[in-house]
Amino acid sequence: MGVISVGHTKDRLQALWRRDVKRRLVAGGLDMAAALASAGMMSNARGRGAIFTLHHVRPKKHRLLQTSAHLEITPEFLSEAIERLYAEGYEFIRLEDVPARLARPTKQPFAAFTLDDGYRNNAEYALPVFEQHGAPFTVFVARGFAERTHSLWWETLAELLGSQPELTFDFGGGTEVMDLTSEARKFDAFDRFSAYVASSDETIAVSRIDSLSRKHGIDPLKITAELTMDPDELRALAAHPLASLGAHTLSHRAVARLSEDDAREEMRQSADYVESLIGKRPLSIAYPYGTKQAVSERDQTLAKDIGFTVAVTTQPGTLCEKSASRITGLPRISLNGFYQQPRYVSALASGIPFALMR
Repeated sequence: MGVISVGHTKDRLQALWRRDVKRRLVAGGLDMAAALASAGMMSNARGRGAIFTLHHVRPKKHRLLQTSAHLEITPEFLSEAIERLYAEGYEFIRLEDVPARLARPTKQPFAAFTLDDGYRNNAEYALPVFEQHGAPFTVFVARGFAERTHSLWWETLAELLGSQPELTFDFGGGTEVMDLTSEARKFDAFDRFSAYVASSDETIAVSRIDSLSRKHGIDPLKITAELTMDPDELRALAAHPLASLGAHTLSHRAVARLSEDDAREEMRQSADYVESLIGKRPLSIAYPYGTKQAVSERDQTLAKDIGFTVAVTTQPGTLCEKSASRITGLPRISLNGFYQQPRYVSALASGIPFALMR
């Protein structure tokens, strides 16, 4: 027993060390960018403004397995981020107003806030912060989440992996048993499942994860209902003068991996659904996942043809005049849960980290 315990402890410490080193390197880069921005260097990297991505906004608390801690910030940090941007001269505008702002010459930088997936904490914790500062925001709605027909597979997996000492699953090469007796192994398993979803038919992959979870007493749709807003809640949120609703497809599948017809219908019917909720057709859409692998040039053209005037990815960057030519493929800056310091907001908004990455 003692040997196993030592091995598990070593395994966990090595995983923690690897993650800690990576985060320290990123933090160091952000500190350098903040210093360069403060010194007035690389000022052109700031561009005209930035669109910020958020997911969960809620008080920090312990959870069995925090696989998506990077997608979670506290209300206090959100307030600090807004205050920092305001102090640096930013004007807060609606996402749907970004195209017009890019077309209008002005030196004052702008910031637009967006929140993906329609989490209930967006209304409970983020709204009061936006209200306090008078900052507009857009929440992107996936019909499958609002109607409780689709699971948030990453949230389901976090609960499943956090609660089990081992799991049996076939990723395509035969049934295997995954040892989940350490945090590091749980994280490795989460990465394997994520890669499986990204490389397989997403509908089938998510269905199999849901089925596995049910076998272990976890109801994926109950998790969806607990975490995301329902139609009545979304309508109530949209009635607030600072809030807007945008489309986020029906099933939250990566549109680039769908046929053209399916991708078009995912986006079009998502707009139809938001319109049915609030009586107004959304002008914006966020592509699920938003990475280069999840969004193609085809999808950006489809979004424009459907009638969206602005569409956002999760690919990092600030906005400039040239962004107007790619208005249905705009970059966003993630407010990352691992870097909840106001100086990092300044560093990201400066655009310097993204300029150095090119």
